[in-house]
Amino acid sequence: MNEDIKILLVEDDTNLGFVIHDYLKNAGYQVQLCINGVEGLKAFNAQTFHLCILDVMMPKKDGFTMAKDIRSLKSNVPILFLTAKAEVEDKIEGLTVGGDDYITKPFNAEEFLLRVKSLLKRSIPDFKEKEQEDFEIGTILFKSKEFLLEYKDGAKQKLTKKESRILHLLMLHKGKVLPRDIVLNAVWGQDDYFVGRSLDVFISKLRKYLKSEEKVSINNVHGVGFKLVVED
Repeated sequence: MNEDIKILLVEDDTNLGFVIHDYLKNAGYQVQLCINGVEGLKAFNAQTFHLCILDVMMPKKDGFTMAKDIRSLKSNVPILFLTAKAEVEDKIEGLTVGGDDYITKPFNAEEFLLRVKSLLKRSIPDFKEKEQEDFEIGTILFKSKEFLLEYKDGAKQKLTKKESRILHLLMLHKGKVLPRDIVLNAVWGQDDYFVGRSLDVFISKLRKYLKSEEKVSINNVHGVGFKLVVED
């Protein structure tokens, strides 16, 4: 399905623009790259896009202004901001003018693509990707589609839909840090204090389900997210 999804990328740094373009193209998306906000808005008005990725600092028309223009057209297309700034004020402004997510340069390609997928899943009801469904977590078999853990002694643990989705995300990124806001947006569709507390409860439950595996752990990465570690 990725090949049917069109993404508008507006980035004035030519080298970075080509790199991001290649990330998205290799992931199967159609991408139109523009080098400033004026050119980007013209492209937006000329065709339909499923996602807009906007650099904040650009000549002629900056990303925040372009986002305002897009929202003034009554468009609810998801907007992901790219910026070299990490200040809270900039993030707040980006969300205030209609942005849906925000990533600071330099960023990891895997995290970037995960944010893209998260936004697309929220905006396109039938967006699906072929993902691995069954996993071995030590001696435990995790059947994500069935929301089920099967232990080596034959015991079984039924998971809730959210528990299964969180564990699925952790397994897809095993050994790597999974940002908590990515999990919150992918599972709850929002990122705030209250659902953040719920996520911590779900992580605690998953740790209990996996405690029989001494070489398996879900580690907190302070201020960032979680990492599922499976030792050899």
